[in-house]
Amino acid sequence: MFVDKVLVSVQAGDGGDGIVNFRHEKYIDKGGPDGGDGGKGGDVVLKASRNQNTLATFRYQKLLKAESGQGGTERKKHGRSGGDLIVAVPVGTILYGQDGQPLADLTQDGQSVIVAQGGRGGFGNAHFTSSTRQTPRIAEKGDKGQLFEATLELKMIADVGLVGLPNAGKSTLLAATSNAKPEIANYPFTTLRPNLGMVDIDGKTSILVADIPGLIEGASQGKGLGDDFLRHIERTSVIIHMIDAYQDDAPKAYKEIQHELASYSQDLSKRPQLVVLNKIDGLDQATIDDIMAQLRKVVPARTKLMAISAQSKQGVKELLYAVKAIVAKQRAKDAVSAQKQAAALPVIRLKQDDSWRIEKVDETFVIYGQKIERFAGRTDFGNIHALQRLRDIMRKMGITKELIKRGVEPGQSFKINGHPTMEY
Repeated sequence: MFVDKVLVSVQAGDGGDGIVNFRHEKYIDKGGPDGGDGGKGGDVVLKASRNQNTLATFRYQKLLKAESGQGGTERKKHGRSGGDLIVAVPVGTILYGQDGQPLADLTQDGQSVIVAQGGRGGFGNAHFTSSTRQTPRIAEKGDKGQLFEATLELKMIADVGLVGLPNAGKSTLLAATSNAKPEIANYPFTTLRPNLGMVDIDGKTSILVADIPGLIEGASQGKGLGDDFLRHIERTSVIIHMIDAYQDDAPKAYKEIQHELASYSQDLSKRPQLVVLNKIDGLDQATIDDIMAQLRKVVPARTKLMAISAQSKQGVKELLYAVKAIVAKQRAKDAVSAQKQAAALPVIRLKQDDSWRIEKVDETFVIYGQKIERFAGRTDFGNIHALQRLRDIMRKMGITKELIKRGVEPGQSFKINGHPTMEY
């Protein structure tokens, strides 16, 4: 089943915990600290692959979770880092965050991007040794990996998109020129999902062609099948607009499809086009010339108009060479545009924000702030030494001073957002 949009949960691995440990059990304090650091959590990485052509896998695999890091051990042994999760997606996949903004756009085979970073491993007590602190009894817990809901959307990266009313002969042309084997029948909506085919033009140049399910009037507003698949021609180099020569009114058929392309959220009618009258093999030349003259009145002068028979391959070679020229020109333009678009995408990373704020909720002071919340996340609240370190950090950040200004009294409760309550 073809699936081109799916909601997933992305979860990077948590960092492993550091440990408190001392050498020589009989002389604990004199032996010296040797608790190792925890391993880093694995990242979640999306990687574009030409071997994938649908997002159907993610209908059943909603959670993309990387491996967590392991805890540190004695003798300063570092915990093993969690393995990255490499997720293969089709070329043309875009990852959107919860706010609807694109976080990654994979347009080339083999392109990869880290979309969620694993948590840093916590430091073991060996890390906290200093000239004034010979026997540290603290260790950090590992950071949590990034976790968020995201939407994967597939916009196929094809050089050519075939559009037209149902039964215009798009599938026949694709089958006649490529290795694709689309279903072909003499009834509307034979094509229920986009078909892809690689077309070898001259032994040197190959182009990827996408056959888009037939459009009808109102497709851009969701009628028929077309609205579901118009997004797949947003990034094609050229649109081949096919018209059935046996249409009662060929100019009307042309204008109907052009209207749907123009009415789509992105005006697809402005993409480079070739308008192709198909199924001419059963018509005499006078009839063909008459239909072409009618179309020329409504087709822009700059748009090339051709007549072919996909079934008998009449005129198909000339069509492919015309396509080759437009694709080459458009590829150069699109390469520049893609570089600008990639530069505009946000870099996905854990950002450090040192700011904080205090709010009073009922009778408890609650402290908010990315940096202090991350320090609290690394703290073992059951370890008095670790709690004292957290209090020292609060003092250095100015949080304790602000609590006093806000009227906190001994024995009064306060907490860091998302963590256990403490007493001042």
